[in-house]
Amino acid sequence: MPIPEKFIEELVERSDIVDVVSSYVRLGKKSGANLFGLCPFHSEKTPSFSVSPDKQIYHCFGCGKGGGVISFIMEIENLGYRDAVAFLARRAGMTLPEETNDAESRRRARMLALNKAAARFFYSQLSTEGGRAACEYMARRQISPEVARRFGLGAAPDSWDSLEKAMRAEGFTDLELADAGLVRRGKSAGFYDTFRNRLMFPVIDVRGNVIGFSGRILGDGEPKYMNSPETLVFNKSRNLFALNLAKKSKSGYILLTEGNIDVVSLHQAGFDSAVASLGTSLTAEQARLISRYTNEVIIAYDSDGAGLKASQRAIGILEKLDLKVRVLRMTGAKDPDEFIKTRGAEAFRKLLEGSENQVDYRLNTLARNYDLSDTEQKLAFLDEAYDIVARLPESTRREIYAAKLAAMVEVKEQAVLTDVEARHKRLLRHARGSEQREAMRVEKRPASGEKKPRYDNLSSAVGEEGVIRLLSFEPELGVKLELPGEEEFTAPALREIYHVLRERIARHESVNPAMLSGVLSSEQLSLLISLQDKPERLANSEQAMRDYIRKIRESAGGGSSLSLREQADKYRRSGKGYKDG
Repeated sequence: MPIPEKFIEELVERSDIVDVVSSYVRLGKKSGANLFGLCPFHSEKTPSFSVSPDKQIYHCFGCGKGGGVISFIMEIENLGYRDAVAFLARRAGMTLPEETNDAESRRRARMLALNKAAARFFYSQLSTEGGRAACEYMARRQISPEVARRFGLGAAPDSWDSLEKAMRAEGFTDLELADAGLVRRGKSAGFYDTFRNRLMFPVIDVRGNVIGFSGRILGDGEPKYMNSPETLVFNKSRNLFALNLAKKSKSGYILLTEGNIDVVSLHQAGFDSAVASLGTSLTAEQARLISRYTNEVIIAYDSDGAGLKASQRAIGILEKLDLKVRVLRMTGAKDPDEFIKTRGAEAFRKLLEGSENQVDYRLNTLARNYDLSDTEQKLAFLDEAYDIVARLPESTRREIYAAKLAAMVEVKEQAVLTDVEARHKRLLRHARGSEQREAMRVEKRPASGEKKPRYDNLSSAVGEEGVIRLLSFEPELGVKLELPGEEEFTAPALREIYHVLRERIARHESVNPAMLSGVLSSEQLSLLISLQDKPERLANSEQAMRDYIRKIRESAGGGSSLSLREQADKYRRSGKGYKDG
């Protein structure tokens, strides 16, 4: 019997790949968000073994091996799939299910279908008497009907059982509704709607599935905002509101806000990269999710004390993934929604352009805690500030910020720089040995020993690889577009991976490589990881997918005299999906 998908998801979540791999490999920070060390699967002197904390995968540029945490244990401990799962389950304190079937997958698919039907019901209420309060509220908040449609906003009527009756008419049971958090059991008997008299915001994951809801009350009462409870498909700490839309933005950054209304208002004003956490402070899981789509984040939290505190916490989480972080300082408005309504979109755009990088923000915020006209407080300020500046890896940046600190406390630049460099050296001495420090210095480069697949039709292979790469990043494309048949794939290795991805997408199962150790072989998983390492523009992913499909069909029946590298270069220069990395 197969192990339930939900169990594997939870096991992977609990088994951070950096923690697991660090038990076998000494890892050091090398470049970007990845950690590097000497590969445990082949002999080498220079680190080429990469671990990605955000993607939760590993990939060796030397021998080509790659995969997730389960496949790593399979390789390093020489275990089969089930034994590797048992190994990690013991490590995570989880009990391995003894008897399983595919009931979990069916339940998951059923819940997603129910959520989608509920979202349609809430949206339909906007055109009825039951949705009048929500429409009036949106009019007051200046939310246009077009934007309401884009986000799928809706209304939960001020009724005890409107949703329950509508969903039962569509064939769903009260127990299914309760399981999805859409109804609650009454004290005496029966069920009642969870969301009543609220403006409804569907929470849609990056695959396009409605996984839960957030509701804003339309009258008096508490809580002001209510989210769906934790369910089989919804975990608020692992998802972000509107990331399904923001991931397509061409802005080059993610705009991180605190509230759903802020996000809607920003998108309406043309800032289409805005997202919000779901009633929680930013979590490490949400940060990893963001890092899949950008290397820069602008924090636009509320300007009150709680917002400042949340910004500081978010900076610490985001910088661990080597994301470039900037912070907005809004004056005269408590949040982005109010700022745009009072000052306008152009003023907000200028605010974005002048946003502080995280170092400036942290130093300026820190300075507000001290009276810099007092000698003792100057010294206390510098002691904390040195710790911020000394952790900067580039000597030029340390020198620039040392000069800024000197100006802030009115002392000589050289004195501050000397203290900063002394603190920097002390931090380096505390690093984990000379091998880690060497790994932090070396530059990433592909190794010549990495294994490459052999293709008979090299022209078609460019398209086939592109289809797989896009599907692995955006599974919803498999639902939106008519994909090529498996028989159109000319490379057997790619055809097998493509078959697995399509099957899992049809069952609403994850196609994250960390979850595929039980269905792909070691060679197939390594090939998939190598495909994902190639750059891809996701801002126009649907057109890119159509281009790749057309390339497969235009190449049918013939090979090419060009190598795969030459084919890829030619396709990249054409300005379509594939791009330089």
